[in-house]
Amino acid sequence: MKNYCAPLEDIQSTKAKHPLAIDKVGIKDFHIPLVVRDLANEKQHSIAKVDMSVDLPADFKGTHMSRFIEALEEWRENSEEKLDYASLKNLLEQVRNKLNAQKAYLSFNFPYFITKKAPVSHAAAPVSYQCRFTGEWDKTWDKPAFLIEIEVPVTTVCPCSKAISKYGAHGQRTYIKMHIKLSKFSWIEEFVHIAEQAGSAPIYAVLKRPDEKFVTEQAYENAYFVEDVVRTVAYQLDKHEHVEWYTVIVESCESIHGHNALAMIEKK
Repeated sequence: MKNYCAPLEDIQSTKAKHPLAIDKVGIKDFHIPLVVRDLANEKQHSIAKVDMSVDLPADFKGTHMSRFIEALEEWRENSEEKLDYASLKNLLEQVRNKLNAQKAYLSFNFPYFITKKAPVSHAAAPVSYQCRFTGEWDKTWDKPAFLIEIEVPVTTVCPCSKAISKYGAHGQRTYIKMHIKLSKFSWIEEFVHIAEQAGSAPIYAVLKRPDEKFVTEQAYENAYFVEDVVRTVAYQLDKHEHVEWYTVIVESCESIHGHNALAMIEKK
């Protein structure tokens, strides 16, 4: 005897109670393996949190969430999990077509590791940098729009504290976040270097006592406000031949104040 299943109703395609268009609807925080291009080792493996969404017309009650995962799995199989422009362009187009949407969005949030040597002992260990690759593509556009976001931790020392204090100066962890639109491929390492050079001193995973002395004195000799840091990063991004647009946000987690310090520059 054959098993028979009657067609199931497509609830998502029925009329919405309140017919309002939705700008974005989709999935969030879906974890997948990822392969990223690596300057030192050609490639490195990471884990990405993926967000994907589309617009939804007012006529439809809901979207089909499973189709996002299906598109993502097809992308993983065809691209071998490699994050690159061509494969993500195809993924955006596929999502848009599967969901019959006008516009598709995606976001890959992942840690990227760079092995760094301590300045004196040369002890080596990886430092993690949080990265985010975002894309969107409207049917009316010739090509998709992509942005790379990179967050780089550094140390900063307050120039005012250094100038007025008899002993030392207050220092803190500072985060430099860059949102960048590129005309051509560029290495993540390039932008990490720009950010680290703008701070009072870089962050290391392992430091022996001679290294701590070196980094502490380096930071003290290079005391910078968040205003100094954001201007230096923006100046270097302006000179980068592949950077078409950027926003730089610098946030200092103040050690002696009851607030953080913030500065931002956006390329007009």
